[in-house]
Formats: sequence, structure tokens, C-alpha cells
Amino acid sequence: MCGIVGAVSARNIVPVLVQGLQRLEYRGYDSCGVAIYDQGADAALHGSLRRSRSTARVAELMTQIEAEAMESGTGIAHTRWATHGAPAVHNAHPHFSHGTGTAGDAQDPTTDTRPARIAVVHNGIIENHDKLRAALQARGYPFSSQTDTEVIAHLVDSLYDGDLLAAVQAAVVQLHGAYAIAVFCRDEPHRVMGARAGSPLILGVGAAGSEHFIASDAMALAGVTDQIVYLEEGDVVDLQLGRYWISAPDGQGGFRALDAAARPVRTVLAHSGAAELGPYRHFMQKEIFEQPRAIADTLEGLEAVVPELFDGAPKVDGQPGASAAQVFREIDRVLILACGTSYYSGCTAKYWLESIAQIPTQVEIASEYRYRDSVPDPRTLVVTITQSGETADTLAALRHARSLGMAQSLTICNVSTSAMVRECKLAYITRAGIEVGVASTKAFTAQLAGLFLLTLALAKSRGRLSAEAEAGHLKAMRHLPVALQSVLALEPQIIGWAEAFASKDHALFLGRGLHYPIALEGALKLKEITYIHAEAYAAGELKHGPLALVTSEMPVVTVAPNDTLLEKLKSNLQEVRARGGVLYVLADADTQIVGGEGLHVIRMPEHYGALSPMLHVVPLQLLAYHTACARGTDVDKPRNLAKSVTVE
Repeated sequence: MCGIVGAVSARNIVPVLVQGLQRLEYRGYDSCGVAIYDQGADAALHGSLRRSRSTARVAELMTQIEAEAMESGTGIAHTRWATHGAPAVHNAHPHFSHGTGTAGDAQDPTTDTRPARIAVVHNGIIENHDKLRAALQARGYPFSSQTDTEVIAHLVDSLYDGDLLAAVQAAVVQLHGAYAIAVFCRDEPHRVMGARAGSPLILGVGAAGSEHFIASDAMALAGVTDQIVYLEEGDVVDLQLGRYWISAPDGQGGFRALDAAARPVRTVLAHSGAAELGPYRHFMQKEIFEQPRAIADTLEGLEAVVPELFDGAPKVDGQPGASAAQVFREIDRVLILACGTSYYSGCTAKYWLESIAQIPTQVEIASEYRYRDSVPDPRTLVVTITQSGETADTLAALRHARSLGMAQSLTICNVSTSAMVRECKLAYITRAGIEVGVASTKAFTAQLAGLFLLTLALAKSRGRLSAEAEAGHLKAMRHLPVALQSVLALEPQIIGWAEAFASKDHALFLGRGLHYPIALEGALKLKEITYIHAEAYAAGELKHGPLALVTSEMPVVTVAPNDTLLEKLKSNLQEVRARGGVLYVLADADTQIVGGEGLHVIRMPEHYGALSPMLHVVPLQLLAYHTACARGTDVDKPRNLAKSVTVE
């Protein structure tokens, strides 16, 4: 959610800014904008700040910019996901400060003709914006938006005395909350500031160091530079033509300059080609069908289950990272922290960890965990699961667990350069590739693959995994891509189900045991992209409330693998049929569930034992996708949702 791109260069940088926004569209947004320094026709005269903003897509913004002939070597750009203030042009970034006016004046953003001095874009949330707004209004600063971001522009302006770096450093000390910001000033036209706390921001070093960039995601700079510096918590970066400086908090309310070794330049290959749609109708469809390849890539080179699969990355000074073998010897239990779809992958892993590794496991919604009293255990392995590695709630939950004395941490993550990977001792990097669709698909199954490997590694380290069992599990994992291809071949049958679902307003999903979290994930997918109200229950809970909802207008989707709970599940299905409910059952071939009146059955190609959840989730993804297509919703960018949730 929200994206930042900024640049200082001797060339016209506007096309780079717009291209960067296009690369960040996958994160989700409802408005976008660009601000530049315009020298004007006469270089001897003082230039001005110009901006173009839109509540349409970046393509429309680009047309608008071209019509306005915007060109500059200095600029910042932004895609906004609305928090404070509705999605509207006057709330879109970049925000300007025009200086002080008459305190208490009502403002119309279309009529303020005073020259702007400060331009700001911002990701995150400023928690003390109301207090700052009141103080700035008392000083005569007029506000033309409802955003918390405009506070930053006026605050920097109020502190500016000829040195933008000093003004930004003084301003960020007063900000409470999470932020990544980019700022520039009319009076220092070849200089852009960046700062971050709780929200990601990177520095991109241009060719021969002659131009510099900042962005919230390395993807924004794909094809522009692969030389990336990851800014740390509290850093402020000063970009100028041909050089840059980074400063960090000194612990006494000020800042200290850092040498180059403190924030090394890394080569990061962020391939833009991964975000091309190709022959598919939507990115979500493409990503569903990429799952065999994503699993194959995630498991590439897997020969044996060894702790070294999870070793931490080497440190900046060349020292080795943490040893998973040592960490695994020091833990007695697992705590999983995650949000959304990643939380459901953690719920699935709990069944694996407790049945195969026989290690007590607790799964927590990250946003809830850090706000409640809990009982910490220093011999706990804290496992975070996140596709982006920048999920604000999960990062905060990790830090909370660490503050309670639980120092051993491991992440299952799809981005090797993310904040989460840098903060956790151990890591397993999934290789799902970039996922553009807001509703996660291939990232989810790749997470499950990583979590199953973690289960096997912990089981082996605890003496719970025989050589025969290890070989059997590895054989099944290597066969997963082929098994997934067979499941994808069920798409025509699922399209038939989707046509029936398209006219419904509610749906119920049922699963038992290991497949209950898969039912939860299926319901989430349906509600995310079709806007059909969907709930999931453990099938044994039917009689404890949900059965009251069952009518012929409430389709009931059931995950029915041939496992030890099958006969119990069949009884639950009879309860639904007896009350006129219409069942849609994903059944393994040997379950002997036969279709008929009010009972629709799709047979899965094969029973897959402990790994069955990775196969059963795919038809549920396809059901949500084709139902959304039938209803005409925006599949890849569902309303009110964003891909990367970097605010609380």
C-alpha cells in the first residue's frame, strides 16, 4: 500500500518517476501524483514547484503530465491508499506547503495561488497529526486536505532556515507513528530528502553516482539502477547531484553522519518482467497457474532436510549469520506471527508441527498479539510469515516478542532483502516471484512449502523423523508441481460452480482438521475479490450455530480429503442436505461421495496425505477467481484493499 519514488538527476527524471509508480501499482492505491521543480524559461529567475495529481490510474496521470509538459531533474511521486481523508484529488500526494496565511482561514485547494516552497510524499500514519495540525494552524498555516501528511509539509516549512536537511531532521523528531517520506524544497532545487521509521525506504545509486533515487520498493527502480542501499530505522538520507549522505539518530535527540560502510550498497536485481500479464486475463489468474513453477523454484536443489536450509544471511561485516542447527537445539516450542492469508498458512503449519515434529505451537494474529498480555518463554522459536517482509503489524509483533525475551526468530518470506529477513536470525526465502494480485495465491502455497520443510527440519533435529519418513516426505514434495498441474486441469468444472455462485450473496465453507485453515483461506479469497459474504467453520461446529444459516440460497463448500476425519465430515454433509442446503464438495477420488440432487462433487486427482492442503486450496482460488469474473469485479485490485500493508 502506498508507493514512493523520488530522484535527483541532471536529466529529465519525470518518465522515471511515472515508470516507478507503474511498477508499484501492484501494491494497491486510489490516487497518485507527481511533483517537480520547474526552473522556468529564464534560468536566472527563481523556479517553482509544480504538481499533477489524479484519482485515476497511473496511465491517466501520465497523460495528464504529458499534456502539462512537465519536465525536471528533481521530483517526487506517490501512489496513495487512503487512510486520513477520502480518495480525492485534494487529498492526493504530493502535498505542498505555501507558508503561513491568516490563522483560521477556510482554504480552497483550487484557489491557493501563493508559491509553494516545500513538497512532501509520505507512506504510513502520523499518530500525533491532530496535535501538530493545531499548533501549525495557530501559527497561521492553512490546511487544504484532511490528510496527516500535509502536517509534515507545513512542519518542515516552519523549521526551514536555508538548510533542508536540518529542517527534515528537526521535523522527524516531532513525528510519532510510522513514516517513510520524501521531501524537496523550491529554494534548493537539486536536493531531495528521505527519512524512514516503521515504513520501508531505499536509496538507489545511479550510473557512476551521477544521479540518485529513493523508493519504497526496489521494484520501482527496476531497469534504472540495481545498486541499492537499505535505509535503517530512523535514517535520514540527503540526495544531491553526484553524492548522498545518510545520517542516523544519535540517541540524544540529534543525528550523526554515517560512513559508507554503515549502509553498504547492494546489487539487487528487481526484474520488471515478472510483472507482465502475458496471455492471462488477470494477474490473479496468471499467479494461480504459476503455482507449479513457484513450488518447483522454492524447493529447487532440495536433496535432504538439514537445518542449514534456514541459516541466517551473512552479516554486513562478512561474519556468518545465525546457525539454525544451534537455534533448533535451544527451543522447545514455536510461536507463529502473521496476518491475513499468511496467518492461515501458519494455522495449517500448526497441525504439521504438532503432529510430525511434536512441538507445541501457538499461532497469533500479529496485530492482536502485541496488544495483549501473554506468557513469554525464552525457549520459543518466533516464526513470522509474510509475503513482502514489510508487513507493519508482523514486524511490530516480532519486535514485541523480542522485547519479552524471545530472541530466537525465523521468517518465511518471499523477499530476501526485506526488513523482516534483516531482523530475524533465521530465514527461509520462498521463490514465488512477484505477486501482483492483491488476493494472495502462489505466495500462500510457497509459504506452505517452506513451513512443511521447517516442520521436517524441526522433527529431524528432535529425533522425530526417521530416514524412511524423510525420504517419503521429500518424494511427495518433489512431486508437488506435477500434482498441482493436475488440480489446475479441474478449471472447467470449477467455472461451472462459479456461474452458480455469481448470483449468491452469502457462502459457507467447511473443513476439518488440517483442512479447516484451507476452508478459512477459501472464504477469504471469495470475500476479497467477489464481495460475497463468506464464512468458514470447522465442520464439527455446524450444530453449534452456523446450521441456522443453511438454506437453498446458501451454497456450502466443503473440503473433503480421504483422511481420518472423513466419516465425521460425511455426517456433517448429511446435516446440510437434510436442511435443504446445496453442497459443493472437493473430494478425493476414493471418498465414495457421490453427486446428486443438491450435492455437486469435483474429484481431486489424488490424495496427498499431509501435503493435501496445498492441493485443495487451488480449486478454492479458482472458484473465487471465476466467480469474480462472472460478477464483473476488479479482480486484481479489489476495493478498499492493498497488496502490501505497511501501516497499522
